[in-house]
Amino acid sequence: MSQLSPAQHGMWIASRKGAGTAYHMPVVIRLSRQPDPDTLAKACHALVQRHPVLGSAVAESDGVPRLVPAAELPVLQRTATVDEVVGRPFDLAAGPLVRFALVGADTLVVVAHHLVFDGGSKDVLVADLGTLLAGGVLDGPATARAEDDAASPDPAEATAFWAGRPHQAEQTVVAGEVLRSRATSEGALLEFPLDVPRLDGLSRFEVLTAALHTLLASYGNGEVVTALDLSTRPEELGGEIGCWVNELPLASRPAFGTPFRGFAASLRAELRGIYRHREVPLARAVPGLRPHAALAPVSLSYRRLAEERPALGEVEWLAFNHGVRGALQLQVVQGATGAWVSLRHDPRELTDPARFADDLTRLLAAVAEGPDRSLGELTPFTAVPATGAVAPPAADTASSPDAAIAPSTAAAPDAASTASTADDPMIAQVTAIWEAVLELSPIEPHDDIFDLGGHSLTITQIISRMEQQLGVEISLDDFFDNPTVAGVVAVVRG
Repeated sequence: MSQLSPAQHGMWIASRKGAGTAYHMPVVIRLSRQPDPDTLAKACHALVQRHPVLGSAVAESDGVPRLVPAAELPVLQRTATVDEVVGRPFDLAAGPLVRFALVGADTLVVVAHHLVFDGGSKDVLVADLGTLLAGGVLDGPATARAEDDAASPDPAEATAFWAGRPHQAEQTVVAGEVLRSRATSEGALLEFPLDVPRLDGLSRFEVLTAALHTLLASYGNGEVVTALDLSTRPEELGGEIGCWVNELPLASRPAFGTPFRGFAASLRAELRGIYRHREVPLARAVPGLRPHAALAPVSLSYRRLAEERPALGEVEWLAFNHGVRGALQLQVVQGATGAWVSLRHDPRELTDPARFADDLTRLLAAVAEGPDRSLGELTPFTAVPATGAVAPPAADTASSPDAAIAPSTAAAPDAASTASTADDPMIAQVTAIWEAVLELSPIEPHDDIFDLGGHSLTITQIISRMEQQLGVEISLDDFFDNPTVAGVVAVVRG
């Protein structure tokens, strides 16, 4: 059994809280030749034998989730539509965490849960299936690197790096609309091609990132913070299927008069600094950081495809899962003939994604024509920062997509309430569990677990020990809403 990595643990927590299909990762392959169903079924079985992580489930022991073999291995199914395969929920506790389905005569749909699958895994899956269907043989089963045995980066260095840097974005203005969601929700889709120019000394990813930050600044965001999905895959595991990814923030302050090339170079330097700490989840490096499905309302992921077209058939690399993390996700693949964008968005927050897509397309075209022009010459800047004029919504917080993980707004305890908890036996018992898990003492009844350096893993461990030692249960949602010893005890007592 292998313990979930911190990034996987966050996905597991979000899935338990109701992430819908936001962590489903589909690959749709329109096979070049109509397959023999038995041959295709054997190829899918051989793929899982080569990559056993696909045939796994999640078992929890003492609050620590681990990947274990599923009760049953996946089999090739027949379904009527792609959406039926993509939208079906995964039972994480039973597994398996992948499904294969043949839709029609020649469309293979593979859907894996993000817990065991990342963008690079798509390339491995397509290549290995191609080898198997061509009559080839794969190597023996991959041995997944256990988190317990992996070389752990020093979180203290990451803490020092992130100190003073923006960690999250509460809101981002996009094309006149204020985006606030950092939760998971049902999403809508807009797809479009994009020509990202190649500039000397800069990768296309860096050019695209600089253009995105420029555009967001032009909408009136004085400080731009976007979330980036960064690969943490070790080079020696390039041929394995698994989940090696971390979401980290990138912040900038694009100025009207700054030349684009210079601004992009400054972002490149900042990215190089972030890359040195890419394996450390932000929640482990920044004390007091509360968990959200996304660090910012706007996020970007970018992946280059192999230049050769797969012999297996036509692959839909960015097949839509009908979910979104945050308010706007830009998923981009760069191929030999250009980039393709899958813009996933929460339609309750971003009602006009086409305007954003048009603005980004025009900006990159202007960059290609004059990369040394100032940012203000490339795209019109809003005269007054829109974020300064935007008031928070007056609606009840329970209707917010982030309400389940919003920090408590309860008033500070008075002397009487503090005194009343001092002699409470359950307070003492729960405090002892917190101190043991967090390895910190003393902990006061009204100390916030996130301010104490707690995170999702410590919370699940505390919940498990409360159940084992005290015989009481509390849900994840209630814990996140009441992240103090006194708050947890109050919930238990109803």
